Amino acid sequence: MTAEEYAAFKRKVDKSGLSISVYLRKLIKGQIPKELPPTDYFAMMRELYRIGNCLVQIADAANAYGIIDREEFERQVLEYRNVVRKITEAIVAPDTVR
Repeated sequence: MTAEEYAAFKRKVDKSGLSISVYLRKLIKGQIPKELPPTDYFAMMRELYRIGNCLVQIADAANAYGIIDREEFERQVLEYRNVVRKITEAIVAPDTVR
């Protein structure tokens, strides 16, 4: 590896926040590590999870009084969770080599 290649490799490793050995192991497994997410990513995800939990609590209370379509609400909560999962995969999950 040339000095220039190593410098480019090291920049990618540093941007991922992983150690060189972990980065290399992921590459060997066919995964392409992503850069670290923005610093506020985890705070935003915690807020999304908090909102999702509140939705579930509201649904439970509303269902007890019979003023909510439980199935529709649960479908919306499931969709919310899928969106959170997709965001997480897009931001932090490694890509795979094809």
